[in-house]
Amino acid sequence: MLIQKREIPPVANDMMNMLHDDEVEVINAFHDAVLARNIDKIDELFEDVIADVEVHFATEEAMMEQAGYEFADIHKGDHDTMRKKLKDLHERWKILKGPTEVKGFLEKDFKSWFKLHISKWDSDTAPNL
Repeated sequence: MLIQKREIPPVANDMMNMLHDDEVEVINAFHDAVLARNIDKIDELFEDVIADVEVHFATEEAMMEQAGYEFADIHKGDHDTMRKKLKDLHERWKILKGPTEVKGFLEKDFKSWFKLHISKWDSDTAPNL
């Protein structure tokens, strides 16, 4: 299991907490497929990861816009950085089918980014929504 739910601090917004819990489940299933080097499952779940991340980010961004949150653009910028990394990795995956590269991204980049993003951006944002 890549991310334990207990590693993710709850924030002061139930919707955001639900989005985080859902994403942990999707990412962990994806990571399991990567560890198993199951190419077909990785193909399938990569699409699920991208869709789940987009729903997560778009929902938060809509909430920030609706609330008139003053730091919404900066928060969205952090989302956009991860969107691009995932898109670029997915494009490389389609060509190379390299589970080792995906594993490294998940374990080194995504996990630390996710935890830091929630601890900083989502924790600061949640009370304002």
